[in-house]
Amino acid sequence: MLAKVLSFTLVGLEGKKIEVETDISKGLPAYDVVGLPDASVKESRERVRSAVKNAGYLFPANKITVNLAPADLKKEGSGLDLAIAVCILKADGEIKTRTHEDVIFLGELALDGTLRSVRGILPLLISARKAGYTRFVVPAVNKKEASYLPGVEVYAAENLGEVVTFLCGERELAPVAHQEYVTGDTVNPYAADFKYVKGQLAAKRAIEVAVSGGHNILMVGPPGAGKTMLAKCIPTIMPDMPFDEALEVTKIHSVAGQLDAEEGITRCRPFRTPHHTATTVSLTGGTTNSKPGEISLAHGGVLFLDELPEYQRGALEALRQPLEDRVITVARAASTVTYPANFMLVASMNPCPCGNYGSRQQECVCTANQIQRYRAKISGPLLDRIDLQLVVDSVKYEELTEKADGEPSASIKQRVDACRAIQRNRLQKDGIFTNSEMGEKQIKKYCVLSPECEAVMQNAFKTLNLSARARSRILKVARTIADLAGEEDISRIHLLEAIGYRTFDQSAR
Repeated sequence: MLAKVLSFTLVGLEGKKIEVETDISKGLPAYDVVGLPDASVKESRERVRSAVKNAGYLFPANKITVNLAPADLKKEGSGLDLAIAVCILKADGEIKTRTHEDVIFLGELALDGTLRSVRGILPLLISARKAGYTRFVVPAVNKKEASYLPGVEVYAAENLGEVVTFLCGERELAPVAHQEYVTGDTVNPYAADFKYVKGQLAAKRAIEVAVSGGHNILMVGPPGAGKTMLAKCIPTIMPDMPFDEALEVTKIHSVAGQLDAEEGITRCRPFRTPHHTATTVSLTGGTTNSKPGEISLAHGGVLFLDELPEYQRGALEALRQPLEDRVITVARAASTVTYPANFMLVASMNPCPCGNYGSRQQECVCTANQIQRYRAKISGPLLDRIDLQLVVDSVKYEELTEKADGEPSASIKQRVDACRAIQRNRLQKDGIFTNSEMGEKQIKKYCVLSPECEAVMQNAFKTLNLSARARSRILKVARTIADLAGEEDISRIHLLEAIGYRTFDQSAR
């Protein structure tokens, strides 16, 4: 007897429809799975066989052929277990009803029939909804993640037995209640706060500008100056994520298997800090399953690279394309997948191998050649893509022992939110939301310079030997500074401050 059941499988962040077809015919007992399955799908034969038996049903002692269509699409993961088991039971006559032919089955089976969680439930449901499917059966452990998607009917089951009795009409499974997403209703998970950062007023100002416009920033200073502490404070002043953005971030973390099942959705902006020994593949993503890397896991948040020159040169150069295009295309022999990569790059480094070059308190012992070799580890094209390059000096003892707290993150966040609102109102018709995303068309329209400012920009271009890309990034930063000040036009003081954030890469040349 022939039976068909629908499921979906992941290809990158997208779900692809899979028709599970099962034929049970006379012959010697055999069980074959065809349709380009990977090892984890092939191993489902033993999981499904044991799950069906331990759920209290007879496993057919006949020739069983399971086909996963389309046959030219590689199937990966264990999420097809439930669909295969249901299809076999339908073909054997255990499930006779035909009222659930449009239901999508997702889930991994344990040997006792329990349904285990599946990574990527949210992107699978979103893709299925786009294809016109609105009813799903998923593992109970995935129900919180599925509950945030509107317009669908999701049934959560603990085990295979619940699914079969539900399909046979012997049990009622209530649809999972839809959860409303509330922005900023969770406690800030980051222990850092700008009020605990002593001194560093110039650095705080630069970070506020960077976050307000979504600009990349590099902090250069001696060890112990507070660069890492400043970086860890950045998430505390970033705007709350709206629902659409939270869904996209959740999709990435769900596919990577890093989503909190109890929470079900990512509410806080990511803050990723890969170690400097991270490989190119771990940053960009890929491996055999084309999983998202650190670059994509930082989407919507911050990618913090501490001690930038210590990273592999190839890994750093891999940042150039996503910094420009805000997506990353992972090409492997088995597949080519594009992941979103719209993150804010925050990097820190010492000015020289000993760390004291330019310090007011410590003497540098490095030679000119050592300093040049050290800075040459970071290429000019990569530095060109970093909007703000900030020199951070050590904090004086008097500043460290000051009893009064500085300005708290909550106050800075209010200014950042107001600045982001200005940008959103100006740029949303162009499909972008921050000044850092502006292209040449938007720069020409919204970054108009007066004759006085044009003369300042021309002088800086010649004196600092700026590239065309550096000029564009200076204009975008100046636009953000003007927005923070509530000014409609970019003035000379805004432009000079933006130019002041572009001096380190020139000194490195």
